[in-house]
Amino acid sequence: MKRRVGVAIGAAVALLAGCSSAAEDGAGGSTDQIVLAEGYELGGYNPVNGYSETGVSPFYDGLYRPSADTDTVVPALAPALADREPEPAGPNRWRIPLRTGVAFSDGSAFDSADVVATYAAVRDPEVASEISTSVAPIVAITADGPDAVTVELNTAADPKPYLLLGILPSENIEDKPAADWAVNTQPVGTGPYTLESLRPDQAVLVARDDYWGEQAQVRRLVYTYTPDDNARAQSMVSGSADGTNLPPRLIDSIKSEDVQTVAAQSADWRGIALPAGNPFTADVKARLAMNLGIDRDALVRDVLVGYGRPASTPVAEAYGDAYNADAQYRVDMDRARALLDEAGWRAGGDGVREKAGARATVELLYNAQDTLRRDLAVAFAAAMKPLGIEIRPRGTSWDEIDTRFGDSAVVLGGGSTPYSIDSQVYDTLHTRVPDSSPYSNPGNFTAPGLDEMLEQASRSASGPAKDELYRNIQATYAAEPSHVFLAFLDHTYGYRDLGWQQTAPIMEPHSHGVSWGPWWNLQAWTR
Repeated sequence: MKRRVGVAIGAAVALLAGCSSAAEDGAGGSTDQIVLAEGYELGGYNPVNGYSETGVSPFYDGLYRPSADTDTVVPALAPALADREPEPAGPNRWRIPLRTGVAFSDGSAFDSADVVATYAAVRDPEVASEISTSVAPIVAITADGPDAVTVELNTAADPKPYLLLGILPSENIEDKPAADWAVNTQPVGTGPYTLESLRPDQAVLVARDDYWGEQAQVRRLVYTYTPDDNARAQSMVSGSADGTNLPPRLIDSIKSEDVQTVAAQSADWRGIALPAGNPFTADVKARLAMNLGIDRDALVRDVLVGYGRPASTPVAEAYGDAYNADAQYRVDMDRARALLDEAGWRAGGDGVREKAGARATVELLYNAQDTLRRDLAVAFAAAMKPLGIEIRPRGTSWDEIDTRFGDSAVVLGGGSTPYSIDSQVYDTLHTRVPDSSPYSNPGNFTAPGLDEMLEQASRSASGPAKDELYRNIQATYAAEPSHVFLAFLDHTYGYRDLGWQQTAPIMEPHSHGVSWGPWWNLQAWTR
């Protein structure tokens, strides 16, 4: 059974809130202020470049946003800036009525021109958006008067997962790369908070009195940039922070009488991307043998200390009928050794397998600042050694990793847009295309027929036929894998009991930090 610390996600909201304790003030001394220790750099608040792309942000609203009261299901997508559900307007076309009377934080009025301009910018090559492939199914968004837009997709799938992006005023769209836009440090959105001040180590947000929805009772939100895991844990113990995210191995250390801990299930996977430029990992039987040689249950137990679930593909059980239980790998060392023998990889003098002068060895790179990726890399190397496979883990920077996908394995994470199964799977498993992210199927390995099935599934409307396609996709992938997927993570958080009635966390994407967990819907908190 999965271990839960503090409170169960699926429990009633009241269990999350707890009772008022001696800590009646936020760490900053105000009863309506919360101080959160953030592990990610502050700034970069540009939705056109990926900030808030899944519809959760204190600064921005999308046309729709995730809505759920548990983390065990894929969230529903509820209207936000959209006034209601999409209205069919023809094949693969939908009309989206917009909410009226909405103002941006700079006082300007929201209308259809802002939606059109925001999405056009994401698709503009001059803007160089990092998420252009996320909206690739959108053929066009056009204004239908000031209070509606028409959306055309290249698929019959539900359009809502592609309409979560935070909307900017059209006046704030710039004709240059998105990384250089003013909104990176001066966000202008329709969300419940506005940015009062920003410096490298601290961001201060204040609740808007003119927010179109219910005003936030948490009036002031302070993020402190604290990249070191141990330093964030200490900030909770010392009382200088009211909440933070921590890796599983540290979460128990902060639990106390007034500090609760909670884990949120996610579609955030960790796995090993394998290079085409290495003779061993280029061998499909070697990749299959590695998948059979890792005990994922033991990895979840020992490395994630129970906070996760085994992953054999990018499709989690939360996707219901689309999940294929028969496509999951079971550890089978004898079969793994037999596959390596069949492929001609025989043990050398030092125990490492060899074939035609090549050795069964590969360097495994991971982000040196990420302790969890380090632990997964070390565990994977230990699991491969009995098979005669030498994995050499090494921590480094993303700058180096980005240049080494051709010859090195990499500990990657994924699941950035999981509220559509198409987005969750397509870029990870499909053959690379010219505008693919460097993290999408880096080895460019694809089983025969897989691309065609992925394309057919992405064009299909939701229903039993699409679910069957995804079950077949998983089975096809499992026969000739491109990665070694390891686990879906549970994101672990600690928060100080300040007497708030909180909302329960939901199933989270790859992105986490203190914008998620108990705080993803902060504007709904009440006393």
